[in-house]
Amino acid sequence: MNTGIIGTGRIGSTLARILVAAGHQVVLANARGPRSLDPLVAELGPDAQAATVVQAAERAELLVLMVPFDRAAALLPAAAVDGTVLVDAMNAFDDRGAPRDFGPKSSSERVAEWYPRARIVKSLNTMHFETLAVAGSVPRATAAERLAHYTAGDDAKAKEIVAGIIADLGFAPVDTGPLHSGGILQQPDGPLFNHPFTEAQALAWISH
Repeated sequence: MNTGIIGTGRIGSTLARILVAAGHQVVLANARGPRSLDPLVAELGPDAQAATVVQAAERAELLVLMVPFDRAAALLPAAAVDGTVLVDAMNAFDDRGAPRDFGPKSSSERVAEWYPRARIVKSLNTMHFETLAVAGSVPRATAAERLAHYTAGDDAKAKEIVAGIIADLGFAPVDTGPLHSGGILQQPDGPLFNHPFTEAQALAWISH
């Protein structure tokens, strides 16, 4: 699958590396423009290409947002992601570094307001980049001992697509439910954020 990643900081670059290692192609974009990505593209090889933000949205079959949350509102024309599986991998903090309060909504529901015709899935935001880099390649005695990555969303097929990528990376996909309730579980103030649960631990927690 051709996966677009907008945002190439530590977490975005890490995701690009493990996707390429798993046999995926990536299209990378950031606020500084394609030329700033030359070193990363050279490192990743022929399965990576650099693009503008809009080009990444046009070329990708699945698009991952890994930019600071407030920049995402005006990042793309809404029409650029019509029908696109759009992964909200962002975490919203205020200027003091505390989790943002969205009232009764999840942060991903705010993203859905910005991009109303995208197929939004909350995922890939709960794990520290150093864990993400290596945990999927660590041999596990059983499948249930794989570390979990989560999917939340209202489009079942979109969640299946994201779950397939999570599995390709060596992690266990765990469905946390709709974009509202499942997204809240994954946010920085939620119980699944920055806790490297195994699949068995995550399922036990969600079911309790």
